[in-house]
Amino acid sequence: MALWGVSDADEAKPKWLSATDKSNTFASAAGWVLRRTVGARTLEELLVAVGSSTGLATDIGQADISAIDWVSTAFDKSAGGTLSATVSYNEAVTVSGSPTLSVTNGNEGSGSGRGPHVLVYASGSTTNQLTFSLVIAAANAATNADDILSFGANAVAHTGGSTIVDTVGGGNATITSSAGIGTLAGTLTVVA
Repeated sequence: MALWGVSDADEAKPKWLSATDKSNTFASAAGWVLRRTVGARTLEELLVAVGSSTGLATDIGQADISAIDWVSTAFDKSAGGTLSATVSYNEAVTVSGSPTLSVTNGNEGSGSGRGPHVLVYASGSTTNQLTFSLVIAAANAATNADDILSFGANAVAHTGGSTIVDTVGGGNATITSSAGIGTLAGTLTVVA
């Protein structure tokens, strides 16, 4: 089997990529690209050119979710703040409207009935990484100390006619994802 292929399967990506690099690697019309941020600059490196009359991003079909990750590393109920997460696709996507990302609140803190929290699309159109966020005011009843926030299956949703489409091919991007993708993101525990 070749190290790289015209498939979006994990097996088509080399094993030497770190977990972060895998979520930052995506298909483009020219081939497989690795995106890294260095300071304020975003650098894209074409790792493998794939010769094709239609381009790799068209050959692999619709864009699929490859990872969901927390941008926020902590959340303090007393201070409030912004919950942020990134949804990575295996190729660049274009967003219109305001799709959402659902966060499950396990309600481990005192009381019940909090969540899910709905993060709204904030940025990333025409890249492979979309950022979603939600501002929660200080001492808001939406969370309690010791609540554990996580992503479940099919966390991305379209609202009000929003769309996520392949930037290159124009087809609808997949918004479904397995619970395993959300599990890999880990959890965020709310502190007092």
